[in-house]
Amino acid sequence: MPIFLQSEAYAPWLAPYAYGIVLMGIAFFLFRVFENWFASNFDRPLFRHYFVYRKLSPSQLKILQNEFVFYRMLSEKNKKQFVHRMAQFLSEKKIIGREEVIITEKMKVLVAAIACMLSFGRRNYTYNLVDFILIYPDEFYSAINDAYHKGEFNPREKVIVLSWKDFEKGYKIENDNLNIGIHEFTHAMQLEAKQARDLDSARFSKHFQAILKQLMRQDVKDQLDKTRYFREYAFTNQYEFMAVLTEYFFESPEDFKRIFPKIYEHTKKLLNFNFADY
Repeated sequence: MPIFLQSEAYAPWLAPYAYGIVLMGIAFFLFRVFENWFASNFDRPLFRHYFVYRKLSPSQLKILQNEFVFYRMLSEKNKKQFVHRMAQFLSEKKIIGREEVIITEKMKVLVAAIACMLSFGRRNYTYNLVDFILIYPDEFYSAINDAYHKGEFNPREKVIVLSWKDFEKGYKIENDNLNIGIHEFTHAMQLEAKQARDLDSARFSKHFQAILKQLMRQDVKDQLDKTRYFREYAFTNQYEFMAVLTEYFFESPEDFKRIFPKIYEHTKKLLNFNFADY
């Protein structure tokens, strides 16, 4: 004899769960509203990091400690966050050697360190437009414009290409305002800011527009002509200008702040960079 089960028209035991889900949804919505208000008014995210930390291997951590000055300048809390971000970066990106380059642990650590230093003030720090980093021993031929390059960002292929010779020179010589790693990762960050709608991208775009407005001021133009502070290549286009700007920001912050204080402050806010005395 078949048994027919009649569904309950009302299940009072479900009510607390339903109320809980509704309240959680309302709380999340209010949090996002407050988060957007905070970011809009204070030019920085409400928080940059969740309370989950990944680690580098002991050998990677030793390389980072010995080779990367910026890391040694951080507080213990920020060091922990920096290591986590590097570990996350290395788990997501493929670093590949070209022309018989063998990728070493040191290469991986230093590429990740440069990338994570540049994006350390951001919440979204993993460069969504980059999947691969190709490393050549020296300058490489690029079919894009039929020329030899020291670095290149190709958004279509989601790849950054670097000359290792020039990359090493960039991080070892810390005050010449030339750092090919910073330069190319800035290109990736800027294009992401142009395409994305997150808080980091909104802040980047806002302060970059403020920088462009500064460059239109006659007193700033006069100062640029007088000091010749930024190298000529910076004025190729707005993308190269931003990439060069970040090189100067990291490699000669005191001079940058003294000569162009307003542009420096907008660059600092654009990156949300409040670490290691910058």
